[in-house]
Amino acid sequence: MSYAIGDAEVVAWIRESTTTGLNIGAAIPPGFASYATVVIPDDDAGRLAHDRTLVELLRRHSPESSWWLGYLETGGDPIPFPDAPKVGLYAGWRYVIVHAGSDEALSLRDGHWGRTLPELLFPDDRSWLVSALWDDDWRCVGGPASLIGSMVEAAELETRVVDFTQDATPPGHIAY
Repeated sequence: MSYAIGDAEVVAWIRESTTTGLNIGAAIPPGFASYATVVIPDDDAGRLAHDRTLVELLRRHSPESSWWLGYLETGGDPIPFPDAPKVGLYAGWRYVIVHAGSDEALSLRDGHWGRTLPELLFPDDRSWLVSALWDDDWRCVGGPASLIGSMVEAAELETRVVDFTQDATPPGHIAY
């Protein structure tokens, strides 16, 4: 199967609207109805259940849409399509952006260190955005209130609703 590789224009809406700091706006642009952080489990089994649950909830909110998947080049984790052009985002970090589907969100990465999901996910309609920043052990999410509500209700996800201006760092975690 072949996938389209995204360029800087695909993520311009994120790059041009995020800020620096500890609030959710460092990862997610303004304009979403709700925001949350979701802690990434430390153990492989917990992480796999977390990833599957998160993708299933995202699918329910974009059932007909393809997704953009962003893989952060850290030098430590292998990324799909390592020779593909990279785009700069956030603090100039380099991402491979791939146009694929929800199934590929769980399968393009080889599971190195128990990681499967890309660091960046959003559907074609941009109705939600999930982003895990470099070195953070949580994901930031912006989207419809119904999506955030379903994440709060999911037993496999440790979700905390945040407003746009408050520190998004989950209690007990450290932002780098």
